Amino acid sequence: MARVSRLVALATAALLTVPLAACSSSPSAQQTGGSGSGADGWTTVTVEHAFGTTTIDAEPERVATVNWANHEVPLALGVVPVGMAAANFGDDDGDGVLPWVEEKLTELDAETPVLFDETDGIDFEAVADTRPDVILAAYSGLTREDYDTLSEIAPVVAYPKTAWGTPWREMIELNSKALGMAEEGDDLIADLEQDIEEAAAEHPRIEGRSAMFLTHVDTTDLSEVSFYTAHDTRAMFFDDLGMQTPESVASASAETDKFSLTRSAERADTFDDVDIIVTYGGDELVRSLEDDPLLSQMPAVENGSVVNLPSDDPLGTAANPTPLSISWVLDDYLALLDEAAGAAQ
Repeated sequence: MARVSRLVALATAALLTVPLAACSSSPSAQQTGGSGSGADGWTTVTVEHAFGTTTIDAEPERVATVNWANHEVPLALGVVPVGMAAANFGDDDGDGVLPWVEEKLTELDAETPVLFDETDGIDFEAVADTRPDVILAAYSGLTREDYDTLSEIAPVVAYPKTAWGTPWREMIELNSKALGMAEEGDDLIADLEQDIEEAAAEHPRIEGRSAMFLTHVDTTDLSEVSFYTAHDTRAMFFDDLGMQTPESVASASAETDKFSLTRSAERADTFDDVDIIVTYGGDELVRSLEDDPLLSQMPAVENGSVVNLPSDDPLGTAANPTPLSISWVLDDYLALLDEAAGAAQ
């Protein structure tokens, strides 16, 4: 509780140090997170999530986001957050901003918001310093303690059911609702669905193919294999692209709410129903799979139907679909899947 009280004190102190002229001015909705409806037109919003219900009584003018990609929702709707998590995966130039986010900021003629370093977890003091009116985290891995601490700063929108398991549509729905922009969020979803449909139609070979996403493959020890379950957004994205979740992955997913599982390589024949494997790594990883006496028997490996995404590049990052990355990566990702589907024939 002492930590929470200190955070609140920090936020209050930050507010009091703002010049009076800044307090009395009315910043634009684009820069502050307002929906443009005006304070008199605001209707109280309630958002249900895994930790309860969050009520937002006034139109948010300062929007902060934590954890992965939540800032992409307000940005896609023309709202620039006051603070957001720095990218710590797939950041190609080390500036903490992924290329599709940088492109959107340029389009909005906006400066980069305050970047929260989440290398060691959420930086609560940095979040408090931005004096947010709402904190968006619909796609996140918040613990109950994280949620309670953040709630001392501002109303928090947490994930609906499972940590790191919020589909991109629901991420948009929850975060846009908290901004008073639910209709705009629905329009964004519809636009992205159209982009996906049109792009996937250019690659008919992948339609109906089954795919699984291997993760954390250790080329020095292939006695076990890990994969994302149907609860993970990377695996869910296959369905959006017209592909299928193999029964082997669906059955394993039905037994857990975890977003990844591990199996012994001796059970590799379990995945005989997998047409395409997607994973993070390079050519060395693929060669290791092909040389392994057990994993090489998997049809996808035997046929060369493996998409190996770079783990330190935006392309690999964008395989986890987010509001701004989907359209950015579609053509490249679908081309790789198409090539793998061709090898599976």
